Amino acid sequence: MIVEAYGAHAGEKPLEPMEIIRRAPGAHDVQIDIAYCGVCHSDIHQVRSEWPGTLYPCVPGHEIVGRVSAVGAHVVDFQVDDLVGIGCIVDSCQNCEECDVGLENYCDGMVGTYNGPTPDAPGHTLGGYSQQIVVHERYVLRIRHPEAQLAAVAPLLCAGITTYSPLRHWKTGPGKKVGIVGIGGLGHIGIKLAHAMGAHVVAFTTSESKREAAKALGADEAVVSRNADEMAAHAKSFDFILNTVAAPHDLDAFVVLLKRDGAMTLVGAPATPHPSPNVMNLILKRRSIAGSAIGGIPETQEMLDFCAERGIVSDIEMIRADEINEAYERMINGDVKYRFVIDNASLTAL
Repeated sequence: MIVEAYGAHAGEKPLEPMEIIRRAPGAHDVQIDIAYCGVCHSDIHQVRSEWPGTLYPCVPGHEIVGRVSAVGAHVVDFQVDDLVGIGCIVDSCQNCEECDVGLENYCDGMVGTYNGPTPDAPGHTLGGYSQQIVVHERYVLRIRHPEAQLAAVAPLLCAGITTYSPLRHWKTGPGKKVGIVGIGGLGHIGIKLAHAMGAHVVAFTTSESKREAAKALGADEAVVSRNADEMAAHAKSFDFILNTVAAPHDLDAFVVLLKRDGAMTLVGAPATPHPSPNVMNLILKRRSIAGSAIGGIPETQEMLDFCAERGIVSDIEMIRADEINEAYERMINGDVKYRFVIDNASLTAL
């Protein structure tokens, strides 16, 4: 089936309207009419070839929500009209150790929602800046939020699970002091989640103007990281820090805030490396710097259910598809609170 989409033909070219082909649903496939698609910073890195290996045409988008419009003959868990989502994964090998335990995000054969290998034309996956998508049922997620919140649910499919997974893995909860570095598309959801998990939450920002915004999101305290006295007041006090910043910066400034055995996990993916940290800051307190990549399908469903039960959604600004290039520039300049979401109905007007 031919559907309308928005994508780029080269890294130096703007995104533009295009037509793409979606396969007919196979026996285990779910066809989804996309209502909304969140805009992730990784979309910019990939479509502009700031990350290697971009395949063109590139249609980004892996924060997808919509309604089931058809199912394959062997699909049993989904039916037409169900509200569903698709995150960053549309396929994996399905038989490795990672897949067996629901960690498809760490499968060496994981296929991303866009720019991943597929037998479908044009030979690589095309994402959610489009009217429709067809995905194997294993990678489809159920949305239990009220339909009125559907657009604001979309960013949970990447930003939500990217922050939820490390918070859960490092056992965020009551009695824990947790820092969230960055109050943007990832960080603002991280604050909401850590607060809902019962932790004492401290938000770090470079901007004095974001201090009250962080508290409104659920932070117990907000620290301006450029203020040395404010930073020093928190030395050796954190159980866990979630660093969401997607630009190179000094990691040592946050490592020294960790307790003995504390960990800082990086989920922001800068286009160029961070400066190398001081190893002695790690050795002397048995601290660690770790990384975390999205989450597997079971944990993503767990995250969505957790958020639905607690009314957690992203703070969004809705845009039309033809506003995407402007939105990219605004994202680079930090001019969004806190996540752009495309109204995919606007694709019909292209």
